[in-house]
Amino acid sequence: MGAWTERVAAACAAGEAAVTELLTTHSGLPGPRANLALLAAFGDVAPADLVVLLADADDEYLRSCGTAALGRLLLEHARAASPRAADAGAWRATLDARACDASWRVREAAAMAGQRLGAGEPAALVALADAWLRTGDPLPARAAVAALCEPALLRVPALRVAALDACARATDLLRAVPAAHRRDADVRTLRQALGYAWSVAVAGDPDAGLPAFVVLARDPDADVAWVVRENRKKKRLAALLA
Repeated sequence: MGAWTERVAAACAAGEAAVTELLTTHSGLPGPRANLALLAAFGDVAPADLVVLLADADDEYLRSCGTAALGRLLLEHARAASPRAADAGAWRATLDARACDASWRVREAAAMAGQRLGAGEPAALVALADAWLRTGDPLPARAAVAALCEPALLRVPALRVAALDACARATDLLRAVPAAHRRDADVRTLRQALGYAWSVAVAGDPDAGLPAFVVLARDPDADVAWVVRENRKKKRLAALLA
């Protein structure tokens, strides 16, 4: 057990006030970088009731901690190991909402929750990402792409397939946005994610990914062309293309 995990566990034993004091004191905010090690430690050991409580907190860092920790609760449910399985629907609804949160930190925490789920139960992440993509909304689609396009996850064949599929479907969504709405904040957020995600997905499965990227590079859509240019700048893809 790491040092942060031990401190979070001790705070959890002392009660909600002790946990929130620990998290807010050591959040790293305001500042350029939040304390992700502490966020992960909270996700490792926090009880379900406290996770749910913080996932609805007004404070951005507390809400991020609760959101990311939802991944562990859903993983326990997927493994049929959770004593709170009846609450899984509510946990999932909260995670869906946080994938569309006004805070980019919280949206990133939703993707982290998906990654934690996928690290333990890949099929559960594939299903989650599919549901997010089927909404047809840019922010859930961005969450799906960000959750799947994580190099550590792409050792799993099913997740390599899902990552390329998510990139393709999210790009289709971007292409379908009317010109008048291409500069909307949520659309730009999706475009930004696709600007790196394709390189991760292609590097994870070059045999399938490179042909798909070559086809993508011929797309005349201006925003898709931007996505292609940004991914070409990534060393992991540039080496493959060379």
